[in-house]
Amino acid sequence: MKTFLRLFIIGLVLTSVTFCTGTNNNKKGKMEEKKNPQYVISVKQGDVKFGDIVLELFPDVAPKHCHNFDSLVSIKFYDGTAFHRVIPGFMIQGGDPNSKSKPKETWGMGEPGQKTVPAEFNDISHERGILSAARTPDPNSATSQFFICVAAAPHLNKQYTVYGKVISGLEVVDKIVNVPRDSRDNPLTKVEMQITKKND
Repeated sequence: MKTFLRLFIIGLVLTSVTFCTGTNNNKKGKMEEKKNPQYVISVKQGDVKFGDIVLELFPDVAPKHCHNFDSLVSIKFYDGTAFHRVIPGFMIQGGDPNSKSKPKETWGMGEPGQKTVPAEFNDISHERGILSAARTPDPNSATSQFFICVAAAPHLNKQYTVYGKVISGLEVVDKIVNVPRDSRDNPLTKVEMQITKKND
């Protein structure tokens, strides 16, 4: 009988230890869960508000590009810049500081001395809604400019750095890509953006 009681008590202790350890592990797991950062692009054309595009970034895939984007948002770099290039069936491009106040013919050229980000090509395909880094023919020349695909663009895969995606507001992207544009694919009337980081 005493042996039975001893075994019963040992069993209870072991069960309690296992339960407590499991509970702590669950809590730890929940605490360690990371959420990808999200950003809101508020878009307008003149006095007409197009709405908001919400982005989710992929720091695990392209940490340097995500850090660059976050740094620029934090200093309000993008506020007042334009979506200066819109191509139906392909993408919308923006984020050039020249598009704040310089002549339209300079939009898309970027400013000398902008910090460049080395390529972080990855396996994510350029599908509709994907956020990717614009660049010159030099793979390591990305700066502040980015584009959002409005349709699949497989020819860009592993040639341009994907670092995020649209999680809501694709209808706003569609509005932007369909605005009247000139022969250089510049919107006839400036499509302006403001980007803020979403609260956790």
